[in-house]
Amino acid sequence: MLTAGLVPLAPAVPPPTREPVPAAVADRSPAAAVAKTLVTVTGIAISPLLGTSALGAYQWATAKDSVARAQLPWFAHLSFFLPALLVVGVCACKDSLGAILPPGFKKPLDVLEVIENKTSGLVAAGAVIPVTMAALSKLMTGGAQAAADQGWGGLAVISGGDFSWLLNLLTIPFGIAVFAVVWMASHAINVLILLSPWGAIDAALKAARTALLALLTLTATVNPWVGAALSIVVIILAYFVAGWAFRLTVFGTGFCWDFLTLRRHRFSPAENNNRLFAGANLKPVSVRTYGRLERSPEGKLKFFYRPWLVLPELSVAVTAELAQIEVDRGLFFSTISAGGEGTLFLLPPRYHGHETKLAHVYAFGGGVRTAGLRRAWGVLTELFGGAAARTQVI
Repeated sequence: MLTAGLVPLAPAVPPPTREPVPAAVADRSPAAAVAKTLVTVTGIAISPLLGTSALGAYQWATAKDSVARAQLPWFAHLSFFLPALLVVGVCACKDSLGAILPPGFKKPLDVLEVIENKTSGLVAAGAVIPVTMAALSKLMTGGAQAAADQGWGGLAVISGGDFSWLLNLLTIPFGIAVFAVVWMASHAINVLILLSPWGAIDAALKAARTALLALLTLTATVNPWVGAALSIVVIILAYFVAGWAFRLTVFGTGFCWDFLTLRRHRFSPAENNNRLFAGANLKPVSVRTYGRLERSPEGKLKFFYRPWLVLPELSVAVTAELAQIEVDRGLFFSTISAGGEGTLFLLPPRYHGHETKLAHVYAFGGGVRTAGLRRAWGVLTELFGGAAARTQVI
C-alpha cells in the first residue's frame, strides 16, 4: 500500500532525447574551390572541346531557371555545347572505324581533328580558362567569411572588399600555365594518331585519354580532394614530358600545314640549308627537333637547330658517311636514314615527291628507297621514344 501510494508522487522523467544532427554543409572554403578548379582546368586541358562542352552542359543543366541560364558564360549555352558534343561524337566514331578504314581515307580526318584540337585549345586558353579562374577568385574573396567560420580565419581579412581583381593577376596566369603544360601532353596523342599507320593504335590512344578524363571526372565527383590529387599527378607527368610533347606538337603543326595546303606542289628542295626534323638516331639531338641541314664544300653534313625554337642556335655534325645515307619514301612522309645507324631525319610532307632531288642535293649514296611496313613500325616506335628499327624492308 505504501508503494502504491508513492507511485503517483514520483516525478515524471521524460525519455532521453538525442541532439538533432545538423545537415551536411558543403565545403565552401577557398581550398575546396581551388581543388575543384584545378580538376576543371586539368580536365579541359586533356580534351579542350569535350571538357569545355561538358562543363557548359553541366552548368546549363544545374542552373535554377531560364534567367540564371541566360547569365551563364558563352560555352554554357545550347548553341555551343550541343554542336561541340556532336563533333566529339563524330571524332569518336572516326577512331572506332579507323581499324577498317584505309589510311588514305582516314588520314585527312586525322588532320582535321588535330586542327580542331589546336583551335579548341587556343579558345580554351584564351577564353574558358580565364573565366574559370576569375570565378575562382570571386569564390575565394566572396566566401572568405564562410571560410573563417570553418577555421580559415587567416583569409577572412579580405572579406571587407572585392579583391578578386588582385587574385586574377595571380590565378589566371597560373591556370593558363597549367592548361598549356597538360594540353601539350594531351595534344601529342592527336599527333601520334595522325602519324600512326594503324587504326587500332589510334583507337587505343584515344581510349586511354578518354579513360583518364573519365577517371578524373569520377574521382572529382566522389571527392574533390582525390580529384585534385590526381590532377596534380597528371600535371607533374605532363611537366616532365613537356619537351617531348612540344617537339611533337611542332612536328604535327608542320605536317597539317603541308598536308592541307598541298604545299608539295609549290615546293622544291633548296640547294642547301633545307628545313627538316631530327630523327631518333641523330645524337645528342632530341627526336623531332626542328632545324636545317647544311652540307659544307668538303661534303660534311651539319644540323643547326634552336632548342624550344627561340634559344641560341646549336649545331651537331652528322657522323654517317654520305655513301651510306639514303632517303626512305613513305606513304605520307619520308625519312633519311644511314644503314645500320637508323633514322637521322624526318621530312615534312612537302618533301613528298621530291626525295630524288633532295638525295641529289646532298649527294646521298644510298639514293631513294621505298619504305615498307617494318620501316613504318620503326618510325612509329621512334615517335614514342623507343629504339629505332634498323632493318629496312623494300
